[in-house]
Amino acid sequence: MNKIKKTLALLLAIICIFTCSVSSFALSMGGGVAELKAQFTAGEGPVAGDYSVDYSYFSPVKKNDAKKYPLVIWLHGMGDGSEPGKPVEKSNIAYWSSDEFQSRFKPAGGAFILAARSREENGIFWGNEMIEPLRAAIDDFIAKNKKNIDLSRIYVGGYSMGGKMTLKMAIAYPEMFAAAFPICPAWAPSEALIEKSLKDMPIWITSSTRDPLVNYYLAVSPTWERIVAASNIPEKCRFSTLTKVCYEDGTKTSSSHHAWFAVNHDLFSAENGDYPHMSVVNGKGEEVKLEYPNGMISWLTSHTSDFDGAKGSGTGNIGPNDSTDNIVAANGVFDFVKLIFDAILKILKIK
Repeated sequence: MNKIKKTLALLLAIICIFTCSVSSFALSMGGGVAELKAQFTAGEGPVAGDYSVDYSYFSPVKKNDAKKYPLVIWLHGMGDGSEPGKPVEKSNIAYWSSDEFQSRFKPAGGAFILAARSREENGIFWGNEMIEPLRAAIDDFIAKNKKNIDLSRIYVGGYSMGGKMTLKMAIAYPEMFAAAFPICPAWAPSEALIEKSLKDMPIWITSSTRDPLVNYYLAVSPTWERIVAASNIPEKCRFSTLTKVCYEDGTKTSSSHHAWFAVNHDLFSAENGDYPHMSVVNGKGEEVKLEYPNGMISWLTSHTSDFDGAKGSGTGNIGPNDSTDNIVAANGVFDFVKLIFDAILKILKIK
């Protein structure tokens, strides 16, 4: 059984790498986006465990600036972290460094963006061994910029394998993050892990019903349902569903896995209207109508934590026996079969 699981995981990894590589050539970058990406600066955290985490970051701080700004942690998907700088190059998170998007980070009118990188050159795609070094890199970055970071507004988000790591970090260190936004997360955490850490955290998931890699029905929807069932604040949680994945101008992306481009544009179209082919509900099942300019960024900064800046240690709430690397489900074969059965019932509208 372990050999079968490893074989399936390897096949999925190969597919993910191929798909991400194709996507990097499919995205047409304008000069404005390239200039935004050039604003990011390289950095690296200390060694923790066996690794360090390098990153690219944007700083909103101006000369003699005493403001406190939010900090957004951005985590890439598989294949987009092969070398330093790739996490920014391969996504459009740089939009969030633009004057327009920075102005949506209230009340400061700006935010730090830290795009961290997994050690993919070592064959590590946000595995458990990166939890401790990523926390160490964030702690180090906070220490270096403590004058200007709003500790109560630290957020974590990412796509695919980065969506998996988003959930890992939120579960491992719930005290640090005021909210999390996993996108097509390649992991379905167990009820026990969700109950342990995510009951009081606002979560916004984005996914496509046509995702060929991280199945909407077998992985993402069950994760959403588990989060909502455990949540003390379901009204603050949201779920964006894309029936077709497009860029902000309505042009179809090269894969229905690429839901992160919607989040990169703050879930609004190029004309600042409804994002193409997207619907949003909260944890109570109520439809949420996004009114420009109040999209993902405004939702994030409406949430705060009581984080005091204390450094983390180890892997936090994720123990050595917690399975966190199954791309479909966290609880083995039985849950996998159950997820398939539940999905069939939903498709047939029996349940």
